[in-house]
Amino acid sequence: MQHAVGSPLPPPHQPGHGPAAGRPQAAHHPGPYHPDAHQGSAPIPPPSAPGRPGVHPSPPHQPPPGRTDGQPMPLHQPPPAGGHPAGPPSPPQPPAQPGAVPAPPPDATGHVRLPPGGPVVMPSVPPAHTVPDPTTTTLAVLLIGPAGAGKTSVAKHWAEHRRVPTAHISLDDVREWVRSGFANPQSGWNDNSEAQYRLARRTCGFAARNFLANGISCILDDAVFPDRPVVGLGGWKRHVGPGLLPVVLLPGLDVVLERNAERSGNRRLTDEEVARIHGRMAGWYGSGLPIIDNSQLDIPTTAQVLNEVLTRALASPPTW
Repeated sequence: MQHAVGSPLPPPHQPGHGPAAGRPQAAHHPGPYHPDAHQGSAPIPPPSAPGRPGVHPSPPHQPPPGRTDGQPMPLHQPPPAGGHPAGPPSPPQPPAQPGAVPAPPPDATGHVRLPPGGPVVMPSVPPAHTVPDPTTTTLAVLLIGPAGAGKTSVAKHWAEHRRVPTAHISLDDVREWVRSGFANPQSGWNDNSEAQYRLARRTCGFAARNFLANGISCILDDAVFPDRPVVGLGGWKRHVGPGLLPVVLLPGLDVVLERNAERSGNRRLTDEEVARIHGRMAGWYGSGLPIIDNSQLDIPTTAQVLNEVLTRALASPPTW
């Protein structure tokens, strides 16, 4: 029988409940298989009586040798592999009380316990001479910019060349996890494409919080629009935390048009769309967020400037 998705599974049969209730004790010791046992026919005949050929009656229950309290003897532990002597024996444990629930076995599988990922808090403002080094500090960075700004390339290079563990989480990569039913905004912005964008942002935020909780820095990249603060920065603040450090990457229009022309597939936009997005991104000027114009900068130089910007952001976190 199938059950609806999300509904609880039916409870297991308990003694005295369900179809087995009221059956005689012999029902717990089934006899030979009968082809009509599950077809609603007559019940299976009981086992042959003692004394008949081929029948060996079960002896009455006897407690295991060596114990008089009815408890089973502990199993003999085999010697360790390789012939090495085992460690010192564990101290004797008191006998289990009747009806007591046995303690669970120790976790010896080698699984690493991970701390839960909580919201990233805003870094405290330290004195000027103790500003943390952004190349060795666990950080959460959000790299903002239009299509063709080089966000993904700069974020990947920055993450790969840090001296501490760092993860790069690309929103577009997570969006494209959807293989069937992918809502491509180039085909028209609708409720389905917006829902997939929001789902990708929430998934990226969840991943970032878990990486950061385990000491791994994160840099995320997304085309966040300044005229939609609730959906853009507000969404990232909810998903990651107020300690996220946003930085805007905004080269000139001619640069993003040239870089967009080198793209293919879902990542390539029309020139009109690129120009429209770039015009909306200009709203970040005057917002208080740090802006890097990488029109004349290569990827390593832009990553170096990003470290300088993050140093100032750690000394005086931006208000957003």
